[in-house]
Amino acid sequence: MRIPKRFILAAGVAALAARHQLSPAYDLSGKVALISGGSRGLGLALARELVARGAKVSLLARDTGELTRAVQDIMGRGGQAHAITGDVTAADDLQRAVDETVAHFGRLDIVVNNAGIIQTGPLRDMTEDDFRRIMEVNAFAALRLTLAALEQLQQNQGRVLIISSVGGKVAVPHLGPYSMSKFASAGLGQALRSELARDGIGVTVALPGLMRTGSAKQAEVKGDYEKEYAMFATLDNVPLLTLDAADAARLIIQALVRGDAEAMIGLPAHLLKYAQALAPQLVADVMALSNRFMPGPTGHTASKFGKEVETKLTLENPLKRGAERDLNQS
Repeated sequence: MRIPKRFILAAGVAALAARHQLSPAYDLSGKVALISGGSRGLGLALARELVARGAKVSLLARDTGELTRAVQDIMGRGGQAHAITGDVTAADDLQRAVDETVAHFGRLDIVVNNAGIIQTGPLRDMTEDDFRRIMEVNAFAALRLTLAALEQLQQNQGRVLIISSVGGKVAVPHLGPYSMSKFASAGLGQALRSELARDGIGVTVALPGLMRTGSAKQAEVKGDYEKEYAMFATLDNVPLLTLDAADAARLIIQALVRGDAEAMIGLPAHLLKYAQALAPQLVADVMALSNRFMPGPTGHTASKFGKEVETKLTLENPLKRGAERDLNQS
């Protein structure tokens, strides 16, 4: 009897799903993780979650003072942490971070590609250099750090975590360079997962929605600075629309432990993903409409950090202030 191809396909899909469900969870006890951008914000929240589950962490960031405070935070929670000062756009710094982690802890099991920058502003105030620079940090740095750690990851049957964004599924107005870079990082994660599986290395891409990480003040703002930043920083701290950083970190690490290929983090992220899949034209029209209500271009290409253009509205936001204090956003 000839079996229809659709039944063979369905059986194959069911077998893969069962294999995923029956696979043992990745045990974090005694594992060592290297976290880029680990000194503050989501990176620090991820470090806290990892050490709470028994892992040890190396934190890679540019600011030595922030790293010192982050390590003290982790150690104050009973965890083990090591600080590495370096720039994720410098290949030598990435290799040094891997080597230093192995020298300090004796191994490296998990690479968390979290470092990133965000730029907000009208497309006409962005330059090609803005697109290239954010690609270096948000996409190419993840590739280089993963490749630098490949030998250790293969040896220890390790894991790679890439922090992308819902902006890697749906491009949002005034976040053009950021969305482009996050689409790239999500694609990188898919490519790495299929290629590295044969080496026993698992890859998870996390795509969170808006989170209360206190990082709005670190954003690069273009256009009508105060209006742009007020809009961005306010949306980044709206209850229900945004996710607490600790909750986001817990969901992301759970996805890593399960071995998920892709994890949408937060209800808004899930809704946007399915809306884009089911009604891409409608989503495109909504995004185009929302852009009409945003500040227009100014013709100036200079950028400022969010912390340079704070207003009374953003300074007095209690959720924003609380996240900044909690997550080392000096």
